[in-house]
Amino acid sequence: MELRQRALEVLALTDPEEKAAAALDMQARAAHFSIAEHFQPQALPAPLPGHPPRPELRAHTDVARRSPATAEGRAILLHAIAHIEFNAINLALDAVWRFDAMPPAYYLDWLRIAAEEAQHFGLLRAQLRRMGWDYGDFPAHQGLWTMCEKTAHDATARMALVPRTLEARGLDATPLIQAKLRQVGTPDALEAAHILDTILREEVGHVAIGNHWYRWLCARQGLDAEAHFAQLMQHYGAPRPKPPLNTAARRQAGFTEAELDWLQQQV
Repeated sequence: MELRQRALEVLALTDPEEKAAAALDMQARAAHFSIAEHFQPQALPAPLPGHPPRPELRAHTDVARRSPATAEGRAILLHAIAHIEFNAINLALDAVWRFDAMPPAYYLDWLRIAAEEAQHFGLLRAQLRRMGWDYGDFPAHQGLWTMCEKTAHDATARMALVPRTLEARGLDATPLIQAKLRQVGTPDALEAAHILDTILREEVGHVAIGNHWYRWLCARQGLDAEAHFAQLMQHYGAPRPKPPLNTAARRQAGFTEAELDWLQQQV
């Protein structure tokens, strides 16, 4: 079986449980896939990505935010993070099928990310269910996928603005969320904070993969990676980081000191 075709098929799946299981199955069988350097799908599923009937998708300004001091507020928070992880499965699968002429390691890296995002989604959904809710019970927004669509024609922009920008913001936000959950101190809040430990650790690796392939693509095109990143941020209207930056995690993910200095000036 060919990897990029299968990634497209899984991206089109609408059932969250089925999509997550399929991503994990692909990773388990990674050694058995062939990888097409150039891929032209016979038929492009529409719409992409495949989405379940629930949650209801709204503009990000219309999605409720509640204090984690209440059980429902914690459920809304976990639901929002679970939706980000569900979208991250889609983002990784899209990175596999969409971009031609990349080394095999690129496709395998993004396959591994898809599988880890599927695991994250499963952990968060299981916790939601233990709390009496489920994925789909609250509205959500599509901010991550919107940038995916904007960068569909340019792998360099995709690596710059999805893992290096939007996903890197998660490195900054997660410790703050964990601190609030630990302050609440209920068993479900502490379990949620523990799950976020796993997610944060693995997301550092995902951002590092984005950094690696962004710099690889810039080198192939003879671009100055740091200058080009600033240009892409402006051209696509990418959101600025929100303080405080998790500089330790960003360094671990491969950001240089010059990049961190520049990002600090943008907050």
